Amino acid sequence: MIEHLPYILSQVTMPVNLLLLLVGNIIGMIFGAIPGLSGTLAVMLFMPLTYSMEAGEAIVFLLSLWVGGCSGAFIGSVLLGIPGSPSAVATCFDGYPMTKNGQAGKALAIGMVASFLGTFFSAIAGGFLSQTVADIAFMMGPWEYFGLCFVAITMVLAISKGNMFKGLTSACIGLLLASVGFSPIDAEPRFVFDNMYLMGGLGMTVVLIGVFGVSSIVLSYGKGFDPLPAVDTKSIKGLGITLGEIKENIVNIIRSWLIGLGIGFLPGMGAGLSNLVAYSSAKNASKKQELFGKGNPEGIWASEVSNNAAIGGSMIPMAALGIPGDSTTALLIGALTIHGLEMGPMVFRNSGNVIYLMFFVVALCAIVCLVLQALGMRVFPMILKVPYHYMYPALLVISFISAYVDSSSLYKCGMMLVFAVVGIVMAFGGLPTSPLILAFILGPTLEKNMLRAFQNTGTAATFFTRPISCIFMIIGICCVFSPILKTIFAKMKKKA
Repeated sequence: MIEHLPYILSQVTMPVNLLLLLVGNIIGMIFGAIPGLSGTLAVMLFMPLTYSMEAGEAIVFLLSLWVGGCSGAFIGSVLLGIPGSPSAVATCFDGYPMTKNGQAGKALAIGMVASFLGTFFSAIAGGFLSQTVADIAFMMGPWEYFGLCFVAITMVLAISKGNMFKGLTSACIGLLLASVGFSPIDAEPRFVFDNMYLMGGLGMTVVLIGVFGVSSIVLSYGKGFDPLPAVDTKSIKGLGITLGEIKENIVNIIRSWLIGLGIGFLPGMGAGLSNLVAYSSAKNASKKQELFGKGNPEGIWASEVSNNAAIGGSMIPMAALGIPGDSTTALLIGALTIHGLEMGPMVFRNSGNVIYLMFFVVALCAIVCLVLQALGMRVFPMILKVPYHYMYPALLVISFISAYVDSSSLYKCGMMLVFAVVGIVMAFGGLPTSPLILAFILGPTLEKNMLRAFQNTGTAATFFTRPISCIFMIIGICCVFSPILKTIFAKMKKKA
């Protein structure tokens, strides 16, 4: 890695690249902060502009858009209660309650520092460990991937508001929605009803914005508008948090960082999963579980550290194996191929300088985002002063635009309204939305790997024949029955 340092420094010190890095981070943060948009969409929209650039310039600009989008996604979650992207869903659970409690500045400060820690150190770890960790991921088969998805869905049930059965019902709805379209193995159409718009399945943006975004807007409008407490931005000093607060959460930070990095490097996973799993783990390990969902800073630390740590993690299979860690790295692979860079095991021998430049740029973008967010932190809460009769229509318009941009179809805008109704019905029924979102995200991966495993052995016992998948399955089963066991032990303890 040391031998590539001159090339890396020559690229990041070029005035053009520095300008692209700054502009890319700003655009990415704007896309990340607006509900329904994301850093992935920013990369998708601006990628054609990089085709005429040099390889170094294209890498700097695209990675800046990606990191800025991931780092800025928490802003919408904290201030509006609507996630800027799937990676910031769990941030809503405690970030928005903190805003309603008059602690918007504190919530923004935590999200800002947590995003920096997750991105910066995951980029460093990715640069040093990419080949070794990629080899481990490459040895995993469909059994392990199915077990991991099973664990993720069962673990997130622990954060369900209400009881286990409501969370399980919500997860089943998510899996049902994920099955719409063609079967991944035999290409058999399911639940399409001869409708061409359903052949390709339900779009992530449409489901997420409908169930989580539009339904929240309608419910908030129906409940009336209570004045939010004023945010005292003048009292925010420095970064808004102290070093002591970081030390208090150091165990949570390290655990969430490891979860984000580990899930990130597994192909097909990413920040959309890691933030929910890390939030669930933080809640289970916390001594203040009753405060989660009411404005507990631990939830923001867990979510934001993990989802940004997934950035460095997802770059590992992209670089070493040529396998996208998530949808954004899939776009990056396509963009880099146009510049003559073919990702895979040989890339370290042929273009190792470019790979290490990518990790260095991500670490540098983390620093730039921290500075930009620190400068704008006192401006972000000003959005709370926007009158509701301006804000809510604007959010609805943005939601419709996002649904249309995602599919270029007005039909999908109508589908978004249908899912908004689903979200409203779930809210009245007390069903949590997070298991639905997670199950919908993981549904295709879960089914694909299950069918691949069944091609070898037609029984469910096949998942217990390999050590790693067996461990995952046992952990998942324990997660399912843990609430029942906790209730039994609590009654026994009470009687004793």
